[in-house]
Amino acid sequence: MSAMLDFGTSMLATLSEQGRGVQSRAAARQPEELLELYDMEGCPFCRLVREALTDLDLDAMIYPCPKGGTRFRPLVEKLGGVQQFPFLMDPNTDEALYESADIIAYLYATYGDRPAPRQWLTKSLHTAGSLGASVLRRGRGLRAREARIPQEPLELFSFEASPFARPVRELLTELEIPYILRQTGRTQAMDWALPAIRERIAPDYQPTQRNRVELLARAGRVAVPYLIDPNTGVEMFESQEILRYLNGEYA
Repeated sequence: MSAMLDFGTSMLATLSEQGRGVQSRAAARQPEELLELYDMEGCPFCRLVREALTDLDLDAMIYPCPKGGTRFRPLVEKLGGVQQFPFLMDPNTDEALYESADIIAYLYATYGDRPAPRQWLTKSLHTAGSLGASVLRRGRGLRAREARIPQEPLELFSFEASPFARPVRELLTELEIPYILRQTGRTQAMDWALPAIRERIAPDYQPTQRNRVELLARAGRVAVPYLIDPNTGVEMFESQEILRYLNGEYA
């Protein structure tokens, strides 16, 4: 798939999410230990949970479980009894849950400062939009590819509906590479501007979302996706550059 077509279908997938997975409102409290989410990037039910994580501004340790995968799928069956996704484990409470609706309700009840949005309760419409996003990506982020697994998890600054970050998450899933998902959802008007435009019209831009603040301090700018590989010391912006790196280093 060409880079232009890849971005085009990713943007359409973002539009099909109907504005979900873009903005963040800080949770009432952050978990002391990272939430653990076993999922597939291309799964529509997993996407619903990741949208909720962005909305609640919750980071998570992602264990990719693509079809045909052998690294984490057997562990899910051992922990929960079946290979079904999404599967959430919360080491802070020792809760373990299947079913996207149950996981979402749990996240809002445990960490949110508000009940789950009413749209989460309209499951048929909500899932239809998520399924549309999966269809548009034509199976990306669903099936395992042979790869070398890193010793330490990678880190990815992303928000769920980012059309630029989606291809990176898809590849990480296919390669079964675990990574820490650092939420960078939008919290103010200037966050919506493309980085190049924002840097020109608002050179004194100061983000308010916690991971955007960290990213600005760390890299000197805020853009998504941003990958950190502690195994090689590589840190980089730009979706296509990250994809080339991951394919060259691990595929």
